[in-house]
Amino acid sequence: MDLVTTSLLSIVIPVFNESENVVLLTEKIHESLSGYNYQIIYVDDFSFDGTRKIIKNMKDEKVHLISLKRNYGQSLALAAGIDYAQGEYIITMDGDMQNDPSDIPGMLKYVVNKNYDVVTGIRAERKDSFVKKIPSKIANALIRRTAKLDIKDNGCALKIFTKETAKELNLYGEMHRFITLLAHFEGARIKQIPVKHHARHAGTSKYGLERIFKVVADIMLLLFIRKYFQRPIHFFGIFGFVLVLIGIFINIHLLVVKFGLGEDIGSRPLLTFGMMFILAGIQLFTIGIVMELLIRTYYESQNKRPYRIKNVSIGNKIID
Repeated sequence: MDLVTTSLLSIVIPVFNESENVVLLTEKIHESLSGYNYQIIYVDDFSFDGTRKIIKNMKDEKVHLISLKRNYGQSLALAAGIDYAQGEYIITMDGDMQNDPSDIPGMLKYVVNKNYDVVTGIRAERKDSFVKKIPSKIANALIRRTAKLDIKDNGCALKIFTKETAKELNLYGEMHRFITLLAHFEGARIKQIPVKHHARHAGTSKYGLERIFKVVADIMLLLFIRKYFQRPIHFFGIFGFVLVLIGIFINIHLLVVKFGLGEDIGSRPLLTFGMMFILAGIQLFTIGIVMELLIRTYYESQNKRPYRIKNVSIGNKIID
């Protein structure tokens, strides 16, 4: 027995209305990890299709179920699973059967033997609709250009982390999409390898085109926190300086129009609307950043978690 097979693995799987998938997924994990020491942690994000009951009815001692009190979203469900995980290596994957557990042994060797902190999958032949691919392509392109992180597929849920790396991640909002980027910001050594990807086995996708706007907003926030968290004046000051310059040029132009050409400038709507849009945009963006930082301060300074667990069960026995 080597370190790969003797170390405890924690497989964290957030699920929401995946009643048709959890039994088959569990069987696939058992088949793929025969001979390994592992726990399967399902985090039920307040499903209403009987997912919790089906997981409990499996009566599988390797299966741990974390039942959340309400629907918090995938990021916080993932955070709850990572906080609970006891393994030396923490594996994340989706509950829709699109990730293949048979890829885990090959990925695990890079973490254990090659000393990588994170191994993430690349869905070589992605079996998703065009609607789901658009936000991922946008996010991957933005991250490569702005964060200088050459990850080809940030959206692949199948990842393996060392315990130390995973436990240091702070997941809020919908940051699960950028969990590799968050690990990169913490100095993690990252390896990406091709993995299999399947069409959804059952159920319906929870994603739509509205993700595009969320992806762009989240990346802007991440980059702000990464680059300007300790020196926000460099961020806001540059914007302020640029706006002051624009205002000066506008005023010079209006002075020329007023005194050089003798035209009236007070009734021009373009100036009013332009200033209104600029000010409104700056205010909304600033408020968004300030509120996000306040939320992080609220939770982290008081050592609170932004989710509430109803109970935890192993097999069909409630332990907490």
